[in-house]
Amino acid sequence: MNLTKDLESKFKKLGVNSWCELALNIPHSYEDLTLHNRIQIGKPQLIDATVESVFRAPNTIQITFYSHNLGHTISGVLFRPKPYMMHQFKVGDRDYFYGVIDCKTGNCSMSMPRKTTTVGSITPKYKSALRSDVMLRLVQNNLTLENLLSEGLKEEIAQEILKLHFPTTLVNLKELDAKTIDALKYLELFTYMKQLSAKRRYFEPIVKVDADYETWNSSLPFKLTNEQTDAIDDIKNDFKKDVASRRMIVGDVGSGKTMVILASASMMLPRRSILMAPTTILANQLFEEAQKFLPDAKSVLVTNKTKKIDLQEFDFIIGTHALLYRELPDAGLVMVDEQHRFGTAQRNMLEKLVSSGAKKPHFLQFSATPIPRTQAMIETAHIDVSLITSTPFTKDITSKVIHKNDFKDLLEHIEEEIAKNNQVLLVYPLVEQSEVLDYQSIDEARGYWEKSFDNVYVTHGKDKQKEEVLLDFREKGSLLIATTVVEVGISLPRLTTVVIVGAERLGLSTLHQLRGRVSRTGLKGYCYLYTNQSTTDRLDRFVDTTSGFDIANLDLKFRKSGDLLKGASQSGSQFKWVDLSEDIEIVSEVKKSLLLGSG
Repeated sequence: MNLTKDLESKFKKLGVNSWCELALNIPHSYEDLTLHNRIQIGKPQLIDATVESVFRAPNTIQITFYSHNLGHTISGVLFRPKPYMMHQFKVGDRDYFYGVIDCKTGNCSMSMPRKTTTVGSITPKYKSALRSDVMLRLVQNNLTLENLLSEGLKEEIAQEILKLHFPTTLVNLKELDAKTIDALKYLELFTYMKQLSAKRRYFEPIVKVDADYETWNSSLPFKLTNEQTDAIDDIKNDFKKDVASRRMIVGDVGSGKTMVILASASMMLPRRSILMAPTTILANQLFEEAQKFLPDAKSVLVTNKTKKIDLQEFDFIIGTHALLYRELPDAGLVMVDEQHRFGTAQRNMLEKLVSSGAKKPHFLQFSATPIPRTQAMIETAHIDVSLITSTPFTKDITSKVIHKNDFKDLLEHIEEEIAKNNQVLLVYPLVEQSEVLDYQSIDEARGYWEKSFDNVYVTHGKDKQKEEVLLDFREKGSLLIATTVVEVGISLPRLTTVVIVGAERLGLSTLHQLRGRVSRTGLKGYCYLYTNQSTTDRLDRFVDTTSGFDIANLDLKFRKSGDLLKGASQSGSQFKWVDLSEDIEIVSEVKKSLLLGSG
């Protein structure tokens, strides 16, 4: 798109890069300068009128008009008139005037009437970084069907959008019809996904691999789920291509992402793989699984405490962010587990450390935070995505919203679980007392639990010893008091109950992550959501929903989705028209049209 200097500076001011993005800046209102023969009370309206009288007072000008199109006398009032207005109204002149008409007991008046020469049109009004008249000229002189089609937009969508900028009848922006709204959704997704695609970079892979995982799969003591094998097949196909893959594998809590990690490392053999995990506990768990289920690979664990060793001799290097400060050998595959817990800079740094000139390793990111399917489809403009929505075994977890009067029953339940040698987790909203929150903090509550039960452990985000506390609790504990620090991380095989205090304060995805901590080994699980609120529509819906992907959809309905382009947190939305929890069909349509356009 070749723009003149003037257009370029206007585009820059508006923050747009294409005609389609300009078209998304729809008018915020319209000025109807067509003549009507009926009064439209309370709305701005044009009259064809003769000035019958003018009376000038210190702070006002009062005018009497006879409106020919309405057949009615109308009085006009100008408050604090500017000097030039004094000469605009002359008795006997017939002109066009514009303003809001109000009628009381048969007397009609127009406040702040202004003379106009533009008649017979409906003029869009824009709110933007440009002055309204400059924006209007920019749109009217440049926003053409031809320009929109040149960017690959479908003709019927372009036509529908142009009606908003060049209306022939008055548009009610508060009640747009479904066809127009769908066109706006389509255009919004189209521009957004094009931006994402433009951010995608393609590199030659350090290594192309045509490997199989059947031998490895048949050595496992259990059967992989269909979705696990689908994700592994996606990765297998990626490894064969002339382009270094970038794929995100999104799986629900307990969906078996570890096996996908190990299958990927297995297919890469005898070439090296590197995996970065967010905590020592997670890195350690993955290392243990690798030793158990990937015996052919020589694996090593790298944490802050690992002595400097030559990593050249290992096939599979598993570590925490400590990897970023080591001399790393080249690797065909780089993987990041719980990718959202690392900054973009950290993820890029790991990839750079093992890149070879312009060649890049294959790059896999794993996330246990399910995203709505619609969002996953949008993401594919930027990165390939595989979803694992099922789990290897069905968890039996009873979820329930509880209140103060349920405390006695809760206590009985906790005693019964501990008597069975099971473990209980209590999640509090804060570590210290707060004036603002009407829930106890860890500091206020721990005394009661420590007095009532044995083997009570306490940890939170700022606790430097939290990993040791969790490991100790796993072996010897009965009751763990914590903040949401346990949302991801350690596997606690005996944990059967989680109680979340002030549950309404947390996003549904966080609640789902916490619920996912229990019943990891098939034991009967319980999740209690404690709240002081009497009505809890959001929590009631959560209780009835077990799939993380459906939870992510619910979360979207209750609070808008995050911005993939900026990598923002899951609050606030970059979409004005699109509803990620509903509009999967439009996303799929846009995706098809973008693929056709690039093919």
